[in-house]
Amino acid sequence: MQYKFLAMPPITALLHTANDALRLGRALEMLLPCNEILIVDHASQDSTLRIAREYGARIVAAEREIPGYYLGLARHEWILCLEPVESITENLQASLYEWALMAAGQIAAAPAFSFSLREETAEGWSALPMPQTRLVPRGWKQWRGRLPADIASAPKLEGELLRFTLP
Repeated sequence: MQYKFLAMPPITALLHTANDALRLGRALEMLLPCNEILIVDHASQDSTLRIAREYGARIVAAEREIPGYYLGLARHEWILCLEPVESITENLQASLYEWALMAAGQIAAAPAFSFSLREETAEGWSALPMPQTRLVPRGWKQWRGRLPADIASAPKLEGELLRFTLP
């Protein structure tokens, strides 16, 4: 019996940091589906860079505020954009692995993908009404600050992003 193994498309996780040492570990520890972690650091003065290195991240100093500029530094075609105060759930991890298998078989052909987002508040967890576009190809041109702009047509993967307000 002969098996055919599909090469899964690798994913780069991209995070912008600025004195995020208290939050960064939680974000990075869940990025198992990502083949590379790229940290764009905005002059952190705490232990952010040490923590990023402990998780094997490649670190570049922020030089420009041009949206999408740092996508060109990613080693892989697909980019997962996160904030250091966010973390992906285990369900989203599984969805990313499943997406990579489908994309390897050329089943998942979409310009970008989105996720549900829950935000920590003083009253508990609150779900944002619209999915967030966060998995984009390297050539992505639509931005809202440091994150991709949301597009309604982006298919939503199962699982959630969690945004924490406290470290």
